[in-house]
Amino acid sequence: MSNDSITEKVREEYAQAALRVTNKAGACCGSAAPAGNPITSNLYADGETTALPAEAIAASLGCGNPTALAELKPGEVVLDLGSGGGIDVLLSARRVGPAGKAYGLDMTDEMLALARENQRKAGVENVEFLKGQIEHIPLPDNSTDVIISNCVINLSGDKDAVLCEAFRVLKPGGRFAVSDIVVRGEMPGDIRRRVELWAGCIAGALEEAQYRSKLAAAGFEQIEVEPTRIYTAADAKGFLSGNADLEKIAQAADGKFMSAFVRARKPLSA
Repeated sequence: MSNDSITEKVREEYAQAALRVTNKAGACCGSAAPAGNPITSNLYADGETTALPAEAIAASLGCGNPTALAELKPGEVVLDLGSGGGIDVLLSARRVGPAGKAYGLDMTDEMLALARENQRKAGVENVEFLKGQIEHIPLPDNSTDVIISNCVINLSGDKDAVLCEAFRVLKPGGRFAVSDIVVRGEMPGDIRRRVELWAGCIAGALEEAQYRSKLAAAGFEQIEVEPTRIYTAADAKGFLSGNADLEKIAQAADGKFMSAFVRARKPLSA
C-alpha cells in the first residue's frame, strides 16, 4: 500500500471507531477485538479514569498508558500524536495542571468531534485538539516539553517523517515517551502480516532495532525500548480462532510482538 492509501485506510477505520462509540456504526479496526483483548485491556490503574466521560474510555484503542510512564510534571506542554477520543490528552491535562497544556492531534473529524465533546463533559480547559497528520505536526519548532502517543506511530506509512516532526516540535531537552507495538526478532512475512491484523496495525510495527535506528537518525538520544506486554501463542490463538493454519501462526508469533514504552530525549544542544 502507498502512504496515501495507508493514511486513508487508517482515517476510515478510526472514523468508524468513533461512530461506533456514539452508537452510529458497527465495530471495526482494533475495536472489533473481543472482550479481554490482551492489547487494549487493563491499561489504566484503578481509579485513574473515573472522572472521565464513558465515551473517552470506550474510544480508547491504545496498547499502553503513556501518560503515566511519561512522568508528566505540572506546567509542562504535552502533545499526544493520534489522540483519538482524547483519553490520554485528558489524563495528561490533569497531570500538567492549569499552568500546563495538553494538545491532541488527530486527522479524523469524527474522532476530533468525539474528543472535543469528551473535553466539554470533563470540564477540562487546558486542552486543545488539533486537526492534522502526525507526519506534519501543526505546531511551531521547540514548542512542546513532552510527546506521547498510544499505539499510533505503528499505523503511519512514513515513520521517519513522524519521528523527525516529533524532534522538531520538542524543546531542547524535551522527552519522547510513547506506547507502541514493536516486533522482536524475525518472523515470516506472511505470518507477520496476519498477526499485524490481530494487533490492529495497518502499516506494520517496527522491529526494535529499526525503532532505535530511526529515532537516532531523527536526532534523539537516550533511547530506550521497554516491553510492557509480550504477546504469546495463546493470545494469538484466542484472537485468531477459526483461521486456517492457526497453530502455525500462533507459534510463529509467540513472543515476537510486544507493547512497549519507547523513550528518547532531544539533546539540550539541539
